[in-house]
Amino acid sequence: MPVLECDVDAARDRLTDAGVAVESGNTDHERWRASRGGATAVAYDDKIVIQGSDPRELEALLREGGGRAHVYFDGGARGNPGPAGIGWVIVTGDGIVAEGSKRIGRATNNQAEYEALIAALEAARDYGYDELHVRGDSELIVKQVRGEYNTNDPTLREKRVTVHELLTEFDEWTLEHVPREVNSRADELANEALDQG
Repeated sequence: MPVLECDVDAARDRLTDAGVAVESGNTDHERWRASRGGATAVAYDDKIVIQGSDPRELEALLREGGGRAHVYFDGGARGNPGPAGIGWVIVTGDGIVAEGSKRIGRATNNQAEYEALIAALEAARDYGYDELHVRGDSELIVKQVRGEYNTNDPTLREKRVTVHELLTEFDEWTLEHVPREVNSRADELANEALDQG
């Protein structure tokens, strides 16, 4: 449940500008509340609490855009191809801002890695970051995206195009290969998604 310490009047204006209906609070302590996409933001004097199953869209609208984030991604398949899952984490100087995981059906390890990268980039875009430092433990995916390796598989080529389109939405970005230990939280999330099936 995200808690944002902010100017709640400015946050209300951002929601209104984005077309989100803002209503009066339900108690004396609530300044206002607004709902979108399975989540509700409740404003108090100096903070906003976001409740619900998918707070990402509302949180992205409420956060002031810009800034730099570190993004970690991982995907995996049991069987290659087989049941696949992805995990991603967005980290700033404030700690973990957001993370996600899900099963993606049947895929290869490389397809799952690309899906994880795409999901991480979409989340970072939605949060409004303008500088990204992306890290993953798949050397193949990192080097394909950076243009150091060719991509012969048509499915992976299509996913690489999607990644490049998403990266154009950031002012600055880097992409680097890291050891699995450095990518441990994204790896845990991908495995949790697989274990849920």
